[in-house]
Amino acid sequence: MNEMITIAEASVDAMSEMQIDPTLDLEAEIARLKKEKNAIILAHYYQDGEIQDLADFVGDSLDLSRKAAETDADVIVFCGVRFMAEVAKILSPNKTVLLPDSKAGCSLEDSCQPEPFRKFREQHPDHVSITYINCSAEVKAASDIIVTSSNAAEIIDQIPADKPILWAPDRHLGAYLAKKTGRDMTLWNGSCIVHEQFSERELIRLQTQNPDAKVAAHPECHDGILKHADHIGSTRAILEYVINGPDQKYLIATEPHIIHQMEKAAPHKEFIPVPGADGSCACNNCPFMELNTLEKLYLCLVNNGPQIIMPEDLRVAAVKPLERMLEMSKGIPLKKDDAA
Repeated sequence: MNEMITIAEASVDAMSEMQIDPTLDLEAEIARLKKEKNAIILAHYYQDGEIQDLADFVGDSLDLSRKAAETDADVIVFCGVRFMAEVAKILSPNKTVLLPDSKAGCSLEDSCQPEPFRKFREQHPDHVSITYINCSAEVKAASDIIVTSSNAAEIIDQIPADKPILWAPDRHLGAYLAKKTGRDMTLWNGSCIVHEQFSERELIRLQTQNPDAKVAAHPECHDGILKHADHIGSTRAILEYVINGPDQKYLIATEPHIIHQMEKAAPHKEFIPVPGADGSCACNNCPFMELNTLEKLYLCLVNNGPQIIMPEDLRVAAVKPLERMLEMSKGIPLKKDDAA
């Protein structure tokens, strides 16, 4: 498969950030353009609060793409990162999919490029390839099954016990799942720059200062964080845990913008972000998510770009492992000889 995804930037005569009238009510203009273009705005939990508040739906990447596929919108504005917008295009090929900033990538996607991944697969021809959704469409197309952090263990449990497993791209999530499921998995050496930065020392310091607090962590964190967690789960699972739990104070070990939703849903509780490095840096903020701004959201609606353009043969190949994930999430197991 030689055709690649492109991101069609706005035309040369498109409006730029420098041309935006500083007195413009961006929220009102975004609402007007959304109605005019029959658009829907999706925002990941890791986006700035002002973007979350403007969105029609806020959630994790797969849930948002499902929402988009279910609507009658003609345009999807995905306020997240590139692989998320690609998933929306894979599941909604007839819709226009816009990404406010074309440079909004992902360190996990960057760590697992298509050609090295294909060679990885060729070196293990008898393995079933289970790939985390945080990857490019090209890597999805070369995988057997795509999973999310919320359904990965459930899907791994359905793989025949004598079938060896390849896991990519996050080694920390892979190690956590191997421990949880008891399966021996060959891991790709990738990681999330946000979750890898969390400091065990700083977490212990926070626990000492807040002995009544529970720790909620994303499984992309390294084991130095996970071994102290009271709850390990996806962004949505963490959100549900802290909102519905009886405790009043939580230490949050994932990208801290999710705290915006926590504070809206449970304003009487206290949520403390776990810091990285020496405790003073903002390295637990995703630099890619932060590329999307209110101004860029407005401009992508004005300019109809950046836009995800995907060759149909690639889309068809990439949708198959996503469909297999959905089947297995409903309890339809992978047969012993069903891997590509």
